[in-house]
Amino acid sequence: MEFATLSSSAQLGSFNPLRTNLQSSTQHNPLLFCYASFPSSSRRICSCRASTHTPTSTRKMFGPHSDDLELYALTALSPLDGRYWGKVKELSPYLSESALIYFRILVEIKWLLQLSEIPEIVKVPSFSESAKTFLQSLIDDFSLDDALEVKNIERVTNHDVKAVEYFLKQKCQSNAEVAKVREFFHFACTSEDINNLAHGLMLKETMNSVMFPVMDKIIKALCDMAKDNAHVPMLSRTHGQPATPTTLGKELANFAVRLSEERKDLSHIKILGKFAGAVGNYNAHIVAYPNVNWPLVAEQFVHSLGLSFNPYVTQIEPHDYMAKLFHSLIRFNNILIAFDRDVWGYISLSYFKQITKAGEIGSSTMPHKVNPIDFENSEGNLGVANAVLSHLSMKLPISRWQRDLTDSTAIRNMSVGIGHSLLAYKSTLQGIGKLQVNEARLSEDLNQCWELLAEAIQTVMRTYDIPEPYEKLKELTRGKAVNKESIRVFIEGLDIPEEAKTNLLKLTPDTYVGTADELTRTVENVVNIVNGSNIK
Repeated sequence: MEFATLSSSAQLGSFNPLRTNLQSSTQHNPLLFCYASFPSSSRRICSCRASTHTPTSTRKMFGPHSDDLELYALTALSPLDGRYWGKVKELSPYLSESALIYFRILVEIKWLLQLSEIPEIVKVPSFSESAKTFLQSLIDDFSLDDALEVKNIERVTNHDVKAVEYFLKQKCQSNAEVAKVREFFHFACTSEDINNLAHGLMLKETMNSVMFPVMDKIIKALCDMAKDNAHVPMLSRTHGQPATPTTLGKELANFAVRLSEERKDLSHIKILGKFAGAVGNYNAHIVAYPNVNWPLVAEQFVHSLGLSFNPYVTQIEPHDYMAKLFHSLIRFNNILIAFDRDVWGYISLSYFKQITKAGEIGSSTMPHKVNPIDFENSEGNLGVANAVLSHLSMKLPISRWQRDLTDSTAIRNMSVGIGHSLLAYKSTLQGIGKLQVNEARLSEDLNQCWELLAEAIQTVMRTYDIPEPYEKLKELTRGKAVNKESIRVFIEGLDIPEEAKTNLLKLTPDTYVGTADELTRTVENVVNIVNGSNIK
């Protein structure tokens, strides 16, 4: 059910900077989520300089230091980094700026190690074990201090990938063996060779470590709830009008299977990478070392990172796989929106009650209210997520000629689309956990709709050649009050065999549910079959 993980030669090692430094700081101060984790000498990187035109009332609100605002949850521009930080912070080790820097460093170091294994490149001989350990330590021991150092370098270079290269060259001065070949960092690379692999690793780790587990929790919660309520009959509504009965469990099972299908599609998407230089043709590589099979080297390198190789590229990997991934997320989200809205409606019909929390307020003026806020929160955030993911899906595959830079700024917002998705998934799960089925209300609605049996009766009449069965039931039921007695009188007046008549007389709205119960009880098998495949 997961994207292929990094190969053993490119494991993330002990990388844990945001989960240890940043997240631990929030445990002590839930308002301060970023600033406190930076060393005092570097805090200017993270502070928000207030405009000299800030209104007096605003400056007063933030206090005497409003000209040098710290980045608090209360002053963050994005609700993901502010109000909702606690619910999405597990994405930070994979989708933050620090994570991007980390994965760039990983790619640059792994490329230098790869070069050392190519016999024709005599300038980069095989590294000793101690040198390899030193290089791996730059990956394993990466911290927020390192990220800040890269950002300080970027202030001078005004180029984020070049800043990573310079950072590594500085770090390697302390190791004589590596220092001799430090100019081979970023050898024959364009920035996008580094970036596209970093982004691929970020997405893979995000899906495997965060998104898939939460998606699976939703699907399992729906399967469990479906099985628990497989037998509970429920009035269907087509076009908003009473329709043939179903069971509550069967309607939940429908969503579990649909979400599971999208979950499967997501796990089968290949995360692609390129490593072919400035315009995808290995031009500089071949001039420098014409006897090396560079396409093969590039393919092996990309595979060593646990990504699939794309040999046909320009300066950039064309991002088609990203569009596919984001579109699949949109489809998953759309199904979840449909679920949120259906449950919202069932709550309004009192088919579900909601477990209340002590001290929680539903309405500021109506004390009796228990609002379906979790499903509303989920629906709202899924809309925001889909808007961002839809734009990325349409924008990223389009590049003018061999490359323009519009993808570079847009792609940074994949964290926004994914972050709002995660927030929504957690809200849905929270809402599901509060639901209590109100079987009495479900039964009440069904017993007021005996006209639902008209479908069954006219269908049986057809099997015995009764003329105009549909029209006769239409005359009996449309726009008229129908109850158990009027249905019984009609059935007894039919010219059909007694056995068929007896079977129809036994029928009630809450037993006329077809195979809904049986279908629901086997839903987990279907979901397991759907989700039982991995990327090779």
